[in-house]
Amino acid sequence: MTDPSGERLANVVSRLLGWIYVACWSASFYPQPIYNFRRRSTYGLAIDFPVINILGFVTLTISNAVFLYSPLIRAQYAYRNRVSPEPTVRFNDLAFAAHGVFMTCLSYTQFWPALWGFKVDKRHQTVSRPALGVTVGSLVGLGVVCMIVALRGIDGGAEASGWAWIDAIYAIGYVKLLVTFVKYIPQAWVNYKRKSTDGWTILQILLDLSGGVFSIMQLLIDSSLQGDWSGITGNPVKLGLGNVSIFFDMIFIVQHFWLYRGSGAKETSEDVLNGEQRPLLDRRGAESV
Repeated sequence: MTDPSGERLANVVSRLLGWIYVACWSASFYPQPIYNFRRRSTYGLAIDFPVINILGFVTLTISNAVFLYSPLIRAQYAYRNRVSPEPTVRFNDLAFAAHGVFMTCLSYTQFWPALWGFKVDKRHQTVSRPALGVTVGSLVGLGVVCMIVALRGIDGGAEASGWAWIDAIYAIGYVKLLVTFVKYIPQAWVNYKRKSTDGWTILQILLDLSGGVFSIMQLLIDSSLQGDWSGITGNPVKLGLGNVSIFFDMIFIVQHFWLYRGSGAKETSEDVLNGEQRPLLDRRGAESV
């Protein structure tokens, strides 16, 4: 983009879109915790969801912070993206991730009766083995990548032409992508088995969808300003998060407004104990719904 006035306008629009998507995605954290507080219970929320989300947002926060403030990582990024050497990660990305850590931790603590006094079904609201597998497997994978960089990288990973610490940061970001993909699948399956979206807040989904769209728009504008679309591939985490969120949000919207419209039954304690409260990734729970 060569027109100075047009470039300034595009920069303003980019920053605006960035904070709008942060507002939308951040707002999507609140419906479920507020609902839990009002009913003094975590029935209807699987503990796997906040547990895995904590891992995802911690890794996203680390990834965004390093791309913003680490001279080494920014230099390695510039080396590998010479046409557009400036990372497309913005401060609003970091703000969103840090806020996500706080909210997911808050949601997780609502499963502690001693802290909130909420009713918790201890028989079923325990972290499932698949969720633990995703968490432990991700941490082990990150450890392996770090070892490879340290042992095989040139100058201990400081040289970007080989295995470098930027590869470890990319791996950290990919954990968030994995978490985002995994956390949505069980809920979509449960809705399908129940033929209902009752208990899954559609406002949360609409906010999530809006955030995904605005996030992708900001990424496109930033890459256009740099005159190089490698800015998109250079920020695969942000691109992937937006696209995965949009994909699953559309599934939930179709389920709620078309496939199972009007089919939501009033939740009963029997319904809760028969399936809703099993861990989100528990295959037995999905089959029993």
